Amino acid sequence: MLQVTVDWIVYQLIGMDPSSRLSQSLHFFVYDSIKIMLLLFIMISLIGFLRTYISQNKIRKWLTGKKKGFGNFLASVFGAATPFCSCSSIPIFLSFLEAGVPLGVTFSFLITSPLVNEYLVVLMLGFFGWKITLAYVISGILIGVISGSILGNMKLEKHLVKDLISSKSQVADEIKYDGIKKRIIFGLKESISITKKLWIWILVGVGVGAAIHNYVPAELIQGIINKGGLFSVPIATILGVPMYGSCAAIVPIAVVLFQKGVPIGTALAFMMAISALSFPEAIMLRRAMKLKLIMIFFGITTLAIIFTGYLFNLLQTVITG
Repeated sequence: MLQVTVDWIVYQLIGMDPSSRLSQSLHFFVYDSIKIMLLLFIMISLIGFLRTYISQNKIRKWLTGKKKGFGNFLASVFGAATPFCSCSSIPIFLSFLEAGVPLGVTFSFLITSPLVNEYLVVLMLGFFGWKITLAYVISGILIGVISGSILGNMKLEKHLVKDLISSKSQVADEIKYDGIKKRIIFGLKESISITKKLWIWILVGVGVGAAIHNYVPAELIQGIINKGGLFSVPIATILGVPMYGSCAAIVPIAVVLFQKGVPIGTALAFMMAISALSFPEAIMLRRAMKLKLIMIFFGITTLAIIFTGYLFNLLQTVITG
């Protein structure tokens, strides 16, 4: 239905030539923008409704005193269920530290929360399909579990600046919801609020993707990747770490690069690096930890992303023969 409607708008109402690059770019832009906006609004509303049943205070208790590794897994799953970027995850990360949650467990949350969130998952579903999206979610949670476990075993608590972890970092008081109607309203309000913040990034990302899709020759993209050779994954990851952007803008670009011949692992490594690590995040973390700990955290997470990129590329080679 959506495909037919967009065809009519672009090729009949506007009267553009279906064979021209400009009309194909416009079609790509209109179709994917509408599709992603609808998916985002519906999924954010649903997840916002479900989140009203989850108590953050209870979750903090669950993460404390668990068997080795299990707390990291719970923290990663919780991080995957939260709609935060790398910077907005930090207040909850700090509140976990104040609550006495082990450092490695808190890092599992901090890594997975921006790496796997429902908005990014919805965008990936729309662009990549459920198989790649599911593999991405699983790998993102594993990155959080493994990286957090490694950091926890390194006994790095001495590098925390405890004086800077104040009560201002605490998670807001729990809100009580009496009935289904209030929970639904909360979900809708959250969806409207977040969609307002993301829509411009969606349009920018889809617009860049549309331009790349129809104007950038596949040979050029292929040539850039080929120059990286065996090191294309670490190059993509290292380039992504300094950058900071919304997943709404990142995913459309990544999928178009993949469509142009960039290996899936290389494209996803670039996207993971932008999502999970950023300079603004490092600046905010400086409030709570010394520079050495920040560098160790960034280094281990970067290595985990690079490994995952190579793994995805290997799986793609095996599947495609």
